[in-house]
Amino acid sequence: MNSNADFRYQRPNASIAVSTVSSPIELAYQNRLDSMAPAERLARSAAMFQWTRDQIARQLTKEFGEMSDELLKWKVALRLYGNEPQVRKMIEDKLADVSG
Repeated sequence: MNSNADFRYQRPNASIAVSTVSSPIELAYQNRLDSMAPAERLARSAAMFQWTRDQIARQLTKEFGEMSDELLKWKVALRLYGNEPQVRKMIEDKLADVSG
């Protein structure tokens, strides 16, 4: 089997688009996701998002030292959503309230 082969995957009951999957591992992962109930997929997504927030919080604590939970929460939010100017402004306003 060619290791550079391009595997094609068609979502069950999909009316459009065939997505290109790069490896048998990705194909197995996608098949596993497709076998999950919507509530399972949502729970998995929420757990992955929580893991991401926890990782960012660890990085911030390492970089800036210990801080209040409230300050950390808003610093994590800034890291996640800071690329959107309107959201960044709202978060920075909250950070100013928490910090000062």
